Amino acid sequence: QVQLVESGGGLVQPGGSLRLSCAASGSIFSRYRMGWYRQAPGKQRDMVAHITSGGRTNYADSVKGRFTISRDNVKNTVYLQMNNLKPEDTAVYYCNAESVAIPAINYWGQGTQVTVSS
Repeated sequence: QVQLVESGGGLVQPGGSLRLSCAASGSIFSRYRMGWYRQAPGKQRDMVAHITSGGRTNYADSVKGRFTISRDNVKNTVYLQMNNLKPEDTAVYYCNAESVAIPAINYWGQGTQVTVSS
């Protein structure tokens, strides 16, 4: 079992920045690929970014160059630095942990709201 606790969401104006954090507990953190997903009202949940235990990253085209995912395997924490935020970034952001050995096994945080509006 993995428990994920997200923080850092909030209301920000276009062009602003936020850093989301996801603290994981309950298992060996390095055994999971970590990721951030988001879901806007009326839309499906989409991958924003993910990072392997070795630090390999992948980003959705819509956030590439603006968002940066990172992880600290000592602190068991994953971060999402979001810069130059746009209104279309508004969504509930979810932290995800996917087992490296068994990808079907994954865990989700409760989500944190990010609202980009003037």
